[in-house]
Amino acid sequence: QVQLVESGGGSVQAGGSLTLSCAASGYIYSKRYMAWFRQAPGKAREAVAAIHINGGTYYSDSVRGRFTISQDSAAGTTSLRMNSLKPEDAGTYYCAADLPSGFTISGPRDLEAAASFYSSWGQGTQVTVSS
Repeated sequence: QVQLVESGGGSVQAGGSLTLSCAASGYIYSKRYMAWFRQAPGKAREAVAAIHINGGTYYSDSVRGRFTISQDSAAGTTSLRMNSLKPEDAGTYYCAADLPSGFTISGPRDLEAAASFYSSWGQGTQVTVSS
């Protein structure tokens, strides 16, 4: 059974930085993509970024240029470096894995559409950004 555990959340002021980490354990059926999503209170879940096993990265328009997704395959971790944080970046951040082989991400629309297909999710880590 796959277990995804997020860490690194916290409270920062606007303009600050945080690095989130997702540690994966157990058998991951498909490691092609690892992704980050977020959800603010009262709002729908939103795709943030994804990384392909070959290193390709994909970002939502709202975070491109400020966030960086990376992976350490040997350690089994996926990280999200978040710079220039804004109050609208606040929410619970979730790590996701196990995207079926028939799904390919090539841009922001695919990032969102993939949300329904990931079969493994972490419990989330909270990010608070004060203005």
